[in-house]
Amino acid sequence: MEPQAAVAPQLSIVIPAMNEERRLPRTLERVVGYLRGRAETWEVIVVDDGSRDRTADIVEEMSRELNEPRLTVLRLPKNQGKGGAQREGVARSRGERVLLMDADLATPIEELEPLWKAIDRGADIAVGSRALSTSNITRPQSLPRVILGSAGNLWIRFFAVSGIHDTQCGFKLFRGDLARKLFAAGRENRFAIDIELLCLAQRVFNAEIAEVGVRWEHQDYSSVRWRDYVDVLARVARIGMRIPKNSRPGK
Repeated sequence: MEPQAAVAPQLSIVIPAMNEERRLPRTLERVVGYLRGRAETWEVIVVDDGSRDRTADIVEEMSRELNEPRLTVLRLPKNQGKGGAQREGVARSRGERVLLMDADLATPIEELEPLWKAIDRGADIAVGSRALSTSNITRPQSLPRVILGSAGNLWIRFFAVSGIHDTQCGFKLFRGDLARKLFAAGRENRFAIDIELLCLAQRVFNAEIAEVGVRWEHQDYSSVRWRDYVDVLARVARIGMRIPKNSRPGK
């Protein structure tokens, strides 16, 4: 009989975190509590992206306090950016499905359910979205950020990712093998990673992507700055040109 430790879980959750010691206790307690109520086997990997605070220590303390060995931390010695941290976490993941989520819990973990159902119905990727009629924005971003995000999405759809109205929501569920292939093929290490992943998924892996409206609440102390918006938009055209259209060898 195969040892239990060697059996891949049905779900891996990867959470990139930089200087998140204040928010992680609440987030991890809620995530672990929710997962314990589900039938699937699981693991949670928090990637400490070169934090200068006690982010990694907090995860280890929470794992002991909750008596939860399935909650682990991956320490990166240097900051690699959101995409780089996710890449390291996904490479370590073993799950049949992989959920990427943010440490601030802007999208509640309970929103996993509609994404899970979308994968059950045949999608390869289920993208949480703030831009659909079924989305529920309980606390919106500032008006300038909303306007910039809407304009930016038109730019993204024109150059890189067709048909998706919100590529940047940090709540996405993948078939596990596809997630690991996408990150292995990607180059982006910062916030443009979402665009690159979805562009690769559409153009190279012929993946079916479902956009699913989710509940979302703006969180204070966001790590996303104005220069990050500019950086993402500057990279969109380069991503679109680097990944040729209709290069579809299959999944």
